[in-house]
Amino acid sequence: MDALPPQARRQPIERVHHGDTVIDAYEWLRDKENPEVITYLEAENAYTEQATAHLAGLRQSIFDEIKSRTLETDLSVPVRDGGHWYYTRTVEGSQYGVHCRAPIAGPDDWTPPQLTPGEPVAGEQVVLDDNTEAEGHEFYSLGSFDVSPDGMLLAYAVDTLGDERYTLRIRDLATGADLPDVVEDTFPGAVFSGDGGSVYYPTVDEAWRPDTIWRHRVGTPAADDETVFTEPDERYWVGIGLTRSKKYLEIALGSKITSEVLLLDTTDPDARFELVWPRREGVEYSVEHAVVGGRDVLLILHNDGAENFELIAADPARPADPAGWTTVLAHDPAVRLEDVEAFAGHLTVDYRRDGLTRIAVLPLDPASTEIDGSALRELAFDEPLFAVGTSGNPEWLQPTVRYGYTSFVTPSSVFDYDVTTGASTLLKQQPVLGGYDPAAYEQRREWATAADGTRVPISVVARRGVLDAGPAPFILYGYGSYESSIDPGFSVARLSLLDRGVAFAIAHVRGGGELGRHWYENGKTLSKKNTFTDFVACAERVIELGYTSPSSLVAQGGSAGGLLMGAVANLAPQLFAGILAQVPFVDALTSILDPSLPLTVIEWDEWGDPLHDPEVYAYMKSYSPYENVTEQQYPRILAVTSLNDTRVLYVEPAKWTARLREVGAPVLLKTEMSAGHGGVSGRYARWHEVAEEYAWMLDVLGRAR
Repeated sequence: MDALPPQARRQPIERVHHGDTVIDAYEWLRDKENPEVITYLEAENAYTEQATAHLAGLRQSIFDEIKSRTLETDLSVPVRDGGHWYYTRTVEGSQYGVHCRAPIAGPDDWTPPQLTPGEPVAGEQVVLDDNTEAEGHEFYSLGSFDVSPDGMLLAYAVDTLGDERYTLRIRDLATGADLPDVVEDTFPGAVFSGDGGSVYYPTVDEAWRPDTIWRHRVGTPAADDETVFTEPDERYWVGIGLTRSKKYLEIALGSKITSEVLLLDTTDPDARFELVWPRREGVEYSVEHAVVGGRDVLLILHNDGAENFELIAADPARPADPAGWTTVLAHDPAVRLEDVEAFAGHLTVDYRRDGLTRIAVLPLDPASTEIDGSALRELAFDEPLFAVGTSGNPEWLQPTVRYGYTSFVTPSSVFDYDVTTGASTLLKQQPVLGGYDPAAYEQRREWATAADGTRVPISVVARRGVLDAGPAPFILYGYGSYESSIDPGFSVARLSLLDRGVAFAIAHVRGGGELGRHWYENGKTLSKKNTFTDFVACAERVIELGYTSPSSLVAQGGSAGGLLMGAVANLAPQLFAGILAQVPFVDALTSILDPSLPLTVIEWDEWGDPLHDPEVYAYMKSYSPYENVTEQQYPRILAVTSLNDTRVLYVEPAKWTARLREVGAPVLLKTEMSAGHGGVSGRYARWHEVAEEYAWMLDVLGRAR
């Protein structure tokens, strides 16, 4: 390559906290209104383009492979809601989906219609065509999407910049025309009231925190909208929803470690929202409305004295009174209860055990006013690795449970479970064109041992025979924050790696939620380094097993997983040939020190508060990737970011890249100039983005052919 990499200008800026002085030479890159900053980012993009120009053919091949394996004209499985079946069409050549509906045959019609791609559906109505809404925009994201209870109106909100500020509109579904109602700068999550006469929606504060719920009366100017609730504590996010029974509107508040819920009886929409439990630091809970033996019950899933959560039933008239509580599912240290949903005749429970997701159904006895937790029926699956969860169940009276299932080798599948018979019916499995054979691949669960003796699970997939044939090209993915679990799921795009002899694995490091709440607690705040050392232990383990070698191993992670990538680049660069850091949180200390930045105060429960706590400051400074770049041999690094990202600002990877350049690291930076935290929008644009990242990793792994 002839061109020299860009060199960002140094402009030392001093900051002092807790008696510690830091000179930051690249903080000036934060000002994206500065033309010099844009010029620098464009120079980095040009350099990256030149440095990867030899991969153009491979990028196109991977894109073509993804496209050839995808049924481009397809339909989702219809979901019954009110008097219609709702589904989404994808059409060959179109970037986005088309949201449609068709009328149900009658009140007892619970069997979704069998739809054929490309063929018309009787009575079909287009509710919203994302392609039409996206015309003329480089970026498009649909936030809110909610149909009124009578099926006559649609509330939808669109972001065309990537900055997560959505414009809310209301569409008359009888005419297809939008009403004059337009509300700017909303946040996703708008919902209709029970009577459909109002739309409730959240907005954000200056730190991009959803802090206020508003009520918009349909047909009135946005200027007349009423503030329903505002949360002043900067640690809390606010959202609103309608229970499946449509009995209550629910305002849910949550910090990283504390919850609070308020309910409004929809029979009196002008009444006040009533508090369920007052917030108590460290106590999280969620609320579902159920009817048991004709009696209203609040189901409360909580962690008060129950680390992995327990489920209780409470009297709606006095939900905070322990005398009115009964235990439905007791705390189990081996089972992390994650979600409970109520229906007229049963409950569903989503939980984790042994590092894998599980679902169960609990029938309700119509003759009893009590819930028998011992009647819980878990659905069994026979693969060693899988991911399962309930979804697409909006109807209170439905006699079935819709759930999704996948694994590394099983394409995403949608089932209906009959609560009465216990039978599951496959409704649709993700089509994979070109003769995909799951038997040609294998998945394994391995375990690494961390320095403190903790066993860390690793989920591995490869073409059959690759793992046993000696060191193979290998990609190790990690995240490890916010109790978010990275579960083994199928990917059409990943086949382009697997079919080139590359193995892929997820390191289920602490900080995630795979092994319960303690797994999360031991990978956050002053235990955060466990996340990084766990990942290193996983890398060492797959090398020890002979699956790969340091010269054939690439690490990958995004957002908080990008922090993980930056940390292991400093901690154990010798283990990796390359590191792909996507929207990486690599200047963590600078960001978390500044409460004026988007979402910072909310993050203090996750990382600690370095602004006011010198111990947290010193701890974060000891691992923050930007702070700890040193003179050592780094692997090849590709950092990918977006100019309009409001969650991890582009400046973090930009500064990190500049600092890495100082020590001679082989680093590339790519900035999407019109995208947000999730990258580009549109499926074809996303496939191109994936193809670019895969081609770079294959090049690092010596498989760029």
